[in-house]
Amino acid sequence: MSKRLGCILATAAVLSITPTTHAFADEGCGFSGWQSACRADVGESGSSVDVGRSESQPGKATNKEPRSDSGAAPRTEAPVEPEDCGPLNRCIDYSVIGVPDVTLADIASFRPAQPTLAGEPAGFGVVGMPTNLLASASEQRIPGTVLGWDVTVRFVPVAYVFDNGDGTTTRATTGGASWSSLGQGQFTPTATSHVYQARGTYPVSVTVEYEASVDFGSGTWRPVPGVVRAEAAGYGVRVVEVRTALVDRTCVEDPTGPGC
Repeated sequence: MSKRLGCILATAAVLSITPTTHAFADEGCGFSGWQSACRADVGESGSSVDVGRSESQPGKATNKEPRSDSGAAPRTEAPVEPEDCGPLNRCIDYSVIGVPDVTLADIASFRPAQPTLAGEPAGFGVVGMPTNLLASASEQRIPGTVLGWDVTVRFVPVAYVFDNGDGTTTRATTGGASWSSLGQGQFTPTATSHVYQARGTYPVSVTVEYEASVDFGSGTWRPVPGVVRAEAAGYGVRVVEVRTALVDRTCVEDPTGPGC
């Protein structure tokens, strides 16, 4: 058999070969047993067997993944591990419910008590000299229900805004204190005093600003953004001029007296 007919592997069957169909150049395809340097591709056409040659070496295997038409290896999805539901195979869906955020609108029905308002001298002032204004407010805790929860609402006074009645205001972090408790003399300046420049009667009021917080029963106070205000009004200050004169009665005793 000539090399020009290609490298034909010996088989146990008798094959009918058509030499004119596939002729190969003399490439030296020598072989020793089944370990040929060339591999024969055999296709059956019914009455004959076509033998061709490929360039791959027989006896060599690869571990490459099968490829798609695009030439890329198909992707393999990672296996999904089953959820561990315990020995009884019981899985329970649950969610954690936290306490709600509270706004000033939610605590609108909770109102701190009205502050009190007074002054020194009581109901009077002197032109050009400090009049001491006094407001009183304290921390308050009010139980109730907010958004379906039993809560306690706490109000803490943080600012006092005095409307002096003459178009000016005084803002302080305290409601003020009497001259005697401060160890000061009368008509001396304090954190909440005001000096009137003209005679007259001035309607004074005070607005107290409270910071609010709520406790849902855990002992932890959750602050509510903003402030809640409470006002006290109806305190009039009669301001008089002081002249050097001998009088037999004070302005309190005789409001129509000299200098009153």
